[in-house]
Amino acid sequence: MMNQAQRYQVLLAGVCSQIICIGIARFSYTPLLPVMQTQTWIGDLEGGWLAAANYAGYMLGALIAASVTDLGIKDRLYRWGLLMAVVTTLAMPLSDNLWVWSGLRFLSGLSSAASMLIASALILNWLIRHGHRSELGIHFAGVGVGIMVAALSVELLSYWSLSWDQQWLAFGALAALLTWPAWRWLPCPHASQPQGHAHLMQDQVPTRQFMWLMLAAYFCAGYGYVISATFIVTIVERIPDLQGMGALTFAVVGLAAAPAVMNWDLIARRLGYLNALILAYGLQIIGIMLPIWVHTLEAALFSALLFGGTFIGCVSLVLTMAGRLYPSKPAKLMGKMTLAYGAAQMFAPALTGMLAEQSGNYDLGLALAGGFVALGTVLIIWLKFSDPTAHQLDGQVQAKAVTG
Repeated sequence: MMNQAQRYQVLLAGVCSQIICIGIARFSYTPLLPVMQTQTWIGDLEGGWLAAANYAGYMLGALIAASVTDLGIKDRLYRWGLLMAVVTTLAMPLSDNLWVWSGLRFLSGLSSAASMLIASALILNWLIRHGHRSELGIHFAGVGVGIMVAALSVELLSYWSLSWDQQWLAFGALAALLTWPAWRWLPCPHASQPQGHAHLMQDQVPTRQFMWLMLAAYFCAGYGYVISATFIVTIVERIPDLQGMGALTFAVVGLAAAPAVMNWDLIARRLGYLNALILAYGLQIIGIMLPIWVHTLEAALFSALLFGGTFIGCVSLVLTMAGRLYPSKPAKLMGKMTLAYGAAQMFAPALTGMLAEQSGNYDLGLALAGGFVALGTVLIIWLKFSDPTAHQLDGQVQAKAVTG
């Protein structure tokens, strides 16, 4: 009973870290972007550039996560990441210089890797060592909760007539408050043997084809994800009949994302990882493309529901596969996968901002995003029917589903 209580405490530490590093340090920028565009000098091009700087920082964080194998160093990086998320958020209102903002957004992105990758690896390692199911659904629910916190906070703070800089300070204060449970409830790691589950720590080396096709497919998912994640509020606010609905739409993204990982865990148990990914990619294409075709509130909310319910599912499925293939050092493969995911995020927002600046809308940017996800779907289908590592992974999951 005590072991189960500690499991929930560890997972809640991860949830708090996701709210701090992803919900606040990373995603608060999305609902705040229209506010900053109204109250400061930045336009679509600069907005895309700041988003690209944030994702470049996240990519560096992924590189660090992929290169570090020592659990003690990972633990210190996790805690430094929490502090960096708080400091960079509080520092945003101290200047309105593009280069200062770019540097802060870069460091905020760097801190995001602490919760998304390093905390994921630490928690997964703890779960395996203590004999728990190696699923991160509750941990990743923090992403959706963080998005809801960001969206609803901007709506509330704007209702109270707080300016853009005051809103950044409010987010920083909230992040500082949540640092205590995120810091205290995740135990420092140790190198003891797993409790009766030593076989779970044996690594399975994937084929080269699996690695290259999955990296390419995940790159495509990263391109599709980042456009909606960065610009969805601005896209909705630009539709004349939907002005004022951007924050609500982003809150729906978070509402759909919060239970999404647990839902996709259940789907993957029945269908296998590859089939679950194909389904998630297909639904995400619809969610990305819908705002091009239909300009109603119902369509915007349904698009947000599909996007929120799939993007974090894609992430968790891929990272859980990485953890199953390399349980003794999950962050290494998680980091490589995230490098592919993050590579698209470095240039996609800047390109989309440039296209929007020239055309006056985001339709072409959304079409490109949907096209990339469609290409990723084709690659996963190819992998499903041709690769032994894919067959092995899905065979293990489906066998457990039958016997369980």
